[in-house]
Amino acid sequence: MASVSFDKLSKNYGTSQVVDGIDLDIADGEFLVLVGPSGSGKSTVLRMLAGLEAVTSGEIRIGGQRVNHLQPRQRDIAMVFQDYALYPHKTVRENLGFGLKVRGIPGDEAQRRIIDAADMLGIAQLLDRRPGQLSGGQRQRVAMGRAIVRRPQVFLFDEPLSNLDAKLRGQVRTEIKRLHQALGTTIIYVTHDQVEAMTLADRIVILRGGAIEQVGTPDQIYNTPANIFVGGFIGAPAMNFLPARIAGHVAHAADGLSFDLSQLGAIPQGDVVLGMRPEHIRAGSGAGIDFSGIVQVVEPLGADTLVHIGIGDATVTARLEPTQKPKPGQRVQLNIAPGHIHVFDAVTERAML
Repeated sequence: MASVSFDKLSKNYGTSQVVDGIDLDIADGEFLVLVGPSGSGKSTVLRMLAGLEAVTSGEIRIGGQRVNHLQPRQRDIAMVFQDYALYPHKTVRENLGFGLKVRGIPGDEAQRRIIDAADMLGIAQLLDRRPGQLSGGQRQRVAMGRAIVRRPQVFLFDEPLSNLDAKLRGQVRTEIKRLHQALGTTIIYVTHDQVEAMTLADRIVILRGGAIEQVGTPDQIYNTPANIFVGGFIGAPAMNFLPARIAGHVAHAADGLSFDLSQLGAIPQGDVVLGMRPEHIRAGSGAGIDFSGIVQVVEPLGADTLVHIGIGDATVTARLEPTQKPKPGQRVQLNIAPGHIHVFDAVTERAML
């Protein structure tokens, strides 16, 4: 196991800067997730760490050792890709053991590692099959097993669940979490899926345009987003945003809507954007702030109901109880606790409260 650190890490392709001076320290044994939209630079960071991409500037350290100059095989890392990259003509046993054979691991030791990894991942009964005889989830477990037998200092996962259906994604995600708990090895995991990030990570790094927007635990990222981008990226459905103007302790939004924010203490004045998560909005009146709007679309989901509500030119989504199914065109009364309202600067988009 080992710590990993990036010091002003940058990557350019000609005049295009893909990664822009990232500083980040990853603790030994930590499960860190890099998440962001397509083109945010997350996979490029991972590939530079693996030695598959050259660093334009800055430093990468693994276990305190500078590794910029080292070849991939010298970095003692193992990488799991989204496309499995298995040898189709080899059995599962041979796929798991190929890297060990190349590294000169004695046969008895290699077989012990193969059996241990297969047992851990529940694929012991598949050792004599070939990849073409396996399901997508089984192939991904073999790819993970090939990394496990290496016993590296750091595991790297590059969107490993992208090719799986929703049910398999949930199953393999749980297996990855169990793997980390069992091995305690440092894991750096890249995904565009915020659900994967929230459920797997000890800490999350939100990337946009090659730069870090926020670093924190899942709770910190969810409850105190640093800016509008993070607030909108983390959460499903996404956070609602309402332009407003604060005068005194009241935020005036569209359609004559006003929010009394006096419970928040000292608040900024002027143009802001209010953020409200759908799951924090309740139907009816209450001890918090009441507001209303016209129902546009209702989406019953079984466990709850998503209701899209028009307020002036804006649309707000509320996650309501499954029994609450208002009709389109109906005016509904809603309520939110002041402590669940986020206030962002309208110009910089940074969090103000």
